[in-house]
Amino acid sequence: MTRAATGLPFDDIRNLLAGLPQADERAGSEAAARTAALAAPSGSLGRLAEIAEWMAAWQALPKPAVTRPLIAIFAATHDLAKHAPDAAPDGATHKLVELYAAGGGAVNQIALQADAGLKVFDLALDIPTPDIREDAALSEAACAATMAFGMEAIAGGADLLCVGAAGAGNRMVAAALACALLGGNPEDWADGWGREAVAAALAQHEGHLADPLEALRRVGGREFAAIAGAILAARYQRIPVLLDGFVACAAASVLHRMAPSALDHCMAAHTSGDPAHERLLTALGKAPLLNTGIALEEGAGAALAIGLVKSAIATHRGMATRDML
Repeated sequence: MTRAATGLPFDDIRNLLAGLPQADERAGSEAAARTAALAAPSGSLGRLAEIAEWMAAWQALPKPAVTRPLIAIFAATHDLAKHAPDAAPDGATHKLVELYAAGGGAVNQIALQADAGLKVFDLALDIPTPDIREDAALSEAACAATMAFGMEAIAGGADLLCVGAAGAGNRMVAAALACALLGGNPEDWADGWGREAVAAALAQHEGHLADPLEALRRVGGREFAAIAGAILAARYQRIPVLLDGFVACAAASVLHRMAPSALDHCMAAHTSGDPAHERLLTALGKAPLLNTGIALEEGAGAALAIGLVKSAIATHRGMATRDML
């Protein structure tokens, strides 16, 4: 059922969340049947079997494949970051984007090994979003438009999407968004000065954060909106998603709060070991595929998990079955 039109920018997003495509049960069942027939003791393949069956159900293919994985990095800037005691130098995010474009990031090397495409999306880097302790990060129209932009990230095609982020200060913004959406105290989500920043931001927008989209536009930012849009578009195109670090998972939590099943086509690629990241994964009901200790938010952890997904599929497709022995 779709909502009645009101002409507000978020209407289209709400309607998309109300009509989410579901996993293909037939393909998933056929994949599970093949798993049961493989020449291995029941349950011995662990998460390899889970990954293969998950991929099959979302690709609607009993024998899934990964031939066009894509790593999408969304880069944005925040005025809040300038006020942190350990603030990065001016232009730090611009230099990160240049680094990725030149192939010099950790994620670039992993992407090459995984034979994955990598795209970096510049989300108005020269125009930082306002300090969320004083003003909303985005207007409703700008937030909805940025989500729509994120939806275009997969326009060139992909069969597995990894989402990551780049931007000085986005870890603090992610903490504010997670606290707004999932509750708890600032110290549950941030350290040091970040706790003060989160508390001030939540106080500034008190009474306006119950709606996840309002929380996104008020205490989020462009990369959070774009990641949420990309995840939503992937759902409609049956592209499974690997969530990277704390920032990407905070963006995903907007969709989860709107519809608990909205992230069924997503897996958490890894955990950084950050208690806040682990707390967020628990809230999303996602058990990470890898425990990497990688604190980068650029998609490196998700890129590593591409190899695991490919291995799971290769095992599922190529392993002998009991009747062949």
